[in-house]
Amino acid sequence: MKTKISAAVILFLMMCLPVTAQTATKIVIGQQPIYNVHRAKEAMVIDGKMDESGWKNAEVRTFDNFFRLRGDLEKQNSKFRMLWDDEKLYLFYECEDTSLMARETRHDGATHMDDCAEFFCVPVADSVYMHFGFEVNILKTTFDFVVLWKYLDGRTIFINGYDPQYEVGVTYEGTINDESDKDKGWKMEMAIPFSCFNQFNSRVKPGAKWAFQAVRQDRNSEADRFRSTSILFPLYDLKQDVHQPCHFGILEFLAD
Repeated sequence: MKTKISAAVILFLMMCLPVTAQTATKIVIGQQPIYNVHRAKEAMVIDGKMDESGWKNAEVRTFDNFFRLRGDLEKQNSKFRMLWDDEKLYLFYECEDTSLMARETRHDGATHMDDCAEFFCVPVADSVYMHFGFEVNILKTTFDFVVLWKYLDGRTIFINGYDPQYEVGVTYEGTINDESDKDKGWKMEMAIPFSCFNQFNSRVKPGAKWAFQAVRQDRNSEADRFRSTSILFPLYDLKQDVHQPCHFGILEFLAD
């Protein structure tokens, strides 16, 4: 009941958004970058290994937009893929990382301060100034939330009561929180049921489009809480954070 109640409350808050907030920076369908989401061809096992043949057909994007950098050494490569079937959206992050770092073990804690993957989405292809967020570190600690961007007096509100059920698988090459060695990287796979969005008329079919952003947080030292950030789609105001739905890209569900 917790998720359903939270979704109903969120829907009410969306209806109460100020008109100025809804129309200030409206994204235009057809102008955003589009990621084509192919259908999965077989049952998916969420283990962080990408063994299924469908992943070979998935479109591959790289995280080329960096900020909060202290030099080129902070630029570690990352790849992103998506698939879908009638029940779920599948995500796969493949990240180079010479220093695996993660400390947060509390649900809805500060996972963004660790090596982690983030996924933001809106079940429509429009700038409604809200989005769902899924944030997972390499210990598989989750933080899931709803963001009301610039909702009240220019402030962004996070609703942590949104606790959907989804699967996460992680594999890595190296040792977590051991700075005496040099690691190679980590992979993360997520399976997010479409039922997580059932209060928002999110029935998915070929041709449907959602707004989304994918993020990678990269922490390389236990003592230093600094981390770099890379994203799929560029931001134009780096003074703000990554939660800017007006600059999300688009994912389109394909029939194949």
